[in-house]
Amino acid sequence: MSNFLEKAQELFPYTQAMRRDFHMHPELGFNEIRTGGIVAKELESLGIEVTKGVGKTGVVGFLEGAKPGPTILLRFDMDALPITEDTGAEYASQNPGVMHACGHDGHTAIGLTVAKILNEHRHELKGSIKFCFQPSEEGTNGEEIGGALMMMRDGVLENPKVEKTLSLHLWNDKPLGWLHVAGGPVMAGADLFIVKLTGKGGHGASPDTTIDPVVCAAQIVTALQTIVSRNIEPLKPAVVSVTSVHSGTAFNIIPQTAELNGTIRTFDPQVRKLVHERFESIVRGTAQAMGCEAEITIKQVTAPVINNEDVAASVLQSAQALFPDTEIASSQYLTMGAEDMGYMQEKADGCYFFIGSANAEKNLNYNHHHPKFDFDERALIAGVALMAGAAADLLKE
Repeated sequence: MSNFLEKAQELFPYTQAMRRDFHMHPELGFNEIRTGGIVAKELESLGIEVTKGVGKTGVVGFLEGAKPGPTILLRFDMDALPITEDTGAEYASQNPGVMHACGHDGHTAIGLTVAKILNEHRHELKGSIKFCFQPSEEGTNGEEIGGALMMMRDGVLENPKVEKTLSLHLWNDKPLGWLHVAGGPVMAGADLFIVKLTGKGGHGASPDTTIDPVVCAAQIVTALQTIVSRNIEPLKPAVVSVTSVHSGTAFNIIPQTAELNGTIRTFDPQVRKLVHERFESIVRGTAQAMGCEAEITIKQVTAPVINNEDVAASVLQSAQALFPDTEIASSQYLTMGAEDMGYMQEKADGCYFFIGSANAEKNLNYNHHHPKFDFDERALIAGVALMAGAAADLLKE
C-alpha cells in the first residue's frame, strides 16, 4: 500500500498544476466544457476509454483490469460556484463572478492523478474502474435535475453495472492531516421549498382595507422554527431554514404577494416525513388564519449520503495501512451539507470520505462557499493516495 502514497507524493507537482489550472478557469454546472475537455484529453493520453457528454458535460473513463471482476465507480465533481473570488492567490479565478469555492478543482485533479496511478496497476486489477467526472454537483443550474441524476439517466451506473462507489471531499472544516472514514449517514438529504402567499394589496396608509402577505410571511418564518425545536426528537438532526423573502415594490404599497424560499435538511426518512407534514400544516394554517392563500412547493434536491458499512470498513483498512501514524476518525461524523452522490449510493453500495484540508497558519481555513476559500494543497496527496489505494483494495476483494 505504501507505494500508493509514494506515487501520490511523486505526482504532486502534476496534481497541483492541474488543480491550479482548473482553479483559474472555473466553470458553472453543465458548463464545464473546458474542464471536461482537459479531463478527456488526459484520460485518453493514458489509453483509457473515454465517453464524453454523459450527463450533458460529464466525462467517464473506463479502465478494464487484466482479470475479470466487479466494476467500481470513482466520482469526482467538476463544477464551480457563482462567487467572486477574494483570495488574492496567484492562481485566482480569471472568470469574473465564478470561483472554485468548494474544492471541486482539487477533486478533479485528484481524479486525474488516481487514473494515472491505477492505469499503471492495470495488470493487477480484478475488475474494472469507471472514473466519473461529474458536472453540476452544486445544483441543477437551470436544468430539471442535477449532475448525478443526469449522469445516472445517461447510464453511468450500467454497462457494465457498477457494484460499488467511492467519493471524497476536501474538507476545510478540519485541519490538514485529519481523515474521516465511517459507515452510516455522513451528509444530509436536501429539499428546497417555495411558499407563495397571496393576499390583497393596497395603500400602506390603509392596512385595514388589505390582506397583508408580508405580515403573514413574517408569522410563518417565525412559526417554522418550532418544527425542529418542538416536533423533532433532539437526538435526530434536522434543519428548516428560510433563506430568502421577496415582496413589495415601494414604501407606501402593501403588496399583493410574498414569497419565501429555503431548505429542509434531514437524514432519516421518518424525520423528513414529519418535517414536511408540520411544514405544510404551519404554512396553510397561518395563511388561513391571516386571510391569505398559500401555494407550497417542496422538491428533493439530494438524497442523504449513507455509507455502506462493508465498503467503509474496507476504505478504513486502506487508510490505516497508508497512514499508520495518523489517527483516522472512524466514528459517526454528520454534516447538514448536502451532496448528490447520495443518489448514486442509493443504487450502488459506496463510501464517501473526507480529507482535512485547512491550515489556519497559512490563512487557508475559510469555509466552503466563501469568497476567500482556499485549501492546503498538500491535502491533495492524501486524497490521491487513499482513493487509489481504496479502489485497488476493493478490487482485490
